[in-house]
Amino acid sequence: MAMNPVHEIELAIRQLPAEERNSLVLRINDIYWDAWDLQLESDFAAGRLDDLIAEAEEDIAEGKVKPLDEILRDS
Repeated sequence: MAMNPVHEIELAIRQLPAEERNSLVLRINDIYWDAWDLQLESDFAAGRLDDLIAEAEEDIAEGKVKPLDEILRDS
């Protein structure tokens, strides 16, 4: 039975020296967040975030939201 490509990749990663493994993790993280940014931009352009934005704006108008600096100061 052939190995799953993901399993093969995992085994190869486990054999990397720690420094290379850590570098790979950072590169994969960048790839993940780049894809997230593209998805978010696409969702925004398509109007899929309009309801969330409207809800946030309503909460702000009703005084239900604390300024970020206040939250950070109090934590």
